[in-house]
Amino acid sequence: MTCPRLVATDLDGTALRTDGTISPRTAAAFASVEEAGGTLVFVTGRPPRWMHTVAGAVRHHGLAICANGALVYDLHTEEIVESHLIASDVLEECVARLRRHVPDLTFSVEYEGGFAHEANYPLGGWDARELSFGREVGISALTARPCAKLLARHPSMDPDELHQTVLEIVGDVVTPTHSSGRALIEMSAFGVTKATSLATLAEERGIKPAEVVAFGDMPNDLPMLTWAGVSYAVANAHPDVLAAVDHVTAANNEDGVAVVLETLFGVTSTGV
Repeated sequence: MTCPRLVATDLDGTALRTDGTISPRTAAAFASVEEAGGTLVFVTGRPPRWMHTVAGAVRHHGLAICANGALVYDLHTEEIVESHLIASDVLEECVARLRRHVPDLTFSVEYEGGFAHEANYPLGGWDARELSFGREVGISALTARPCAKLLARHPSMDPDELHQTVLEIVGDVVTPTHSSGRALIEMSAFGVTKATSLATLAEERGIKPAEVVAFGDMPNDLPMLTWAGVSYAVANAHPDVLAAVDHVTAANNEDGVAVVLETLFGVTSTGV
């Protein structure tokens, strides 16, 4: 492949190391994309409120597609510039159906500017540390306004089994996926994926799928990876992702994305 015009990469488990950091080598590889005139887009399940550190690490350059395609986020201004939300009546319908068929589920939502969760929803990672971002509310308040992402957590089910179950129950009104390796399902507005927002962004810039290289590791990356002209999985990726891509690179903790970008853009590794 010649130098791609657009590089699209997932963050957690793909471009970021397991501790959530961007290595100096990967940061340098990202910089080489823009220095060569390419477009760099982070395409992530993360909400914008988790993007401040990433924005700083890349010197506030470029755009991010957040919440699995629901939100487009300008890293320069750290502002949402485009939204694709789940309507409140659809939220109510989804929660009612899921609770009827899978009663052990608990729910949270990502709004454009915040996070809310049921009292018994298990917080982890960022949310457990940054409680000021979230609000504990009842289910009627949770679904009272449109949101970017509805999340459903189960205490014990296999993630792939839970995803298939949720897809069968509400896949006609929202788009379910998963990305964490836990029994946590993320739902976007119907038809909204990482690929749909990335395709729109590329089209606005006159970039064809064949001119795009994409990187990912989890099932929520599959629409993007199958849309892009060239796709890579990191070695630690989910089996479904490894089976779907054109190429496999080194694991996230071994700077697998940087390894490929250094080759594509003809730059010398800066090491780890």
